[in-house]
Amino acid sequence: MVKHRSCWIHMLAHMYARGKKITKQEAEELRSFKLTSQCYLGTFPCSARSKRKIKCKKAIVKEIREKIKLDSGAFDCYFEHMWRNFSEDKRTFITFFDCLWFNLHTKASFKGRVLTWIKKKQIFSKKYVLVPIVRWSHWSLLILCHLGESLQSKLRTPCMLLLDSLEKAGPCCLEPDIRKFVLDIYKSEGRAENTELISKIPLLVPKVPQQRGGEECGNYVLYYINLFVQGAPENFSMDDYPYFMKQNWFSHECLEAFFEKLEPIEM
Repeated sequence: MVKHRSCWIHMLAHMYARGKKITKQEAEELRSFKLTSQCYLGTFPCSARSKRKIKCKKAIVKEIREKIKLDSGAFDCYFEHMWRNFSEDKRTFITFFDCLWFNLHTKASFKGRVLTWIKKKQIFSKKYVLVPIVRWSHWSLLILCHLGESLQSKLRTPCMLLLDSLEKAGPCCLEPDIRKFVLDIYKSEGRAENTELISKIPLLVPKVPQQRGGEECGNYVLYYINLFVQGAPENFSMDDYPYFMKQNWFSHECLEAFFEKLEPIEM
């Protein structure tokens, strides 16, 4: 099976394939767990299972050029391709979460598993953590900055960035779930910071370029990730915020040109 988890059936199959056992109750929850508007499994050409390869460039390019909203499988396919092409230096101080973890964390029966997976990422030794979020059929990007530093630090300020290409959707409505997510991460890691201090970590929503249509949010998140990784400051400081993350950060034409240069992807 291709790496595809946009609907509950394929998410379930994906977890079984990775040896992650789930209960009957968890399976029932997945039935109502709609992360994207529809299933795109049939759009991906599949080779023989034994070869374990996927060529999904055409499917992704089709979705991007025809302004079809990216499902989680297509998003992951292209994100992993981007990640492999970042320099070793970038991948040393930046890490990322699976695009489904944030939503799975909101389900009580999955919360413990998600926190266990996050522990393996060793995020408190990283400068930045990329957290793609797909919620209510809309993509946005959460970036956790310097969580391993003191909350009183001025040079390396612990903070959170929320980049959203559809400001009209009200990205701040995610704040309660984001704060609960981050608080649970701190607790699960046994950190010394108390709840009050953690609750004061700034959540910043920079004015970034906005999508023109209704189906481009996934494309924008991928491009936000690409540009942020390329230009991420060595130390993020509130004094220099918002850095390059402004309304004129890039043009719509630059985004389209970026995806025009897609290379064939094999996994």
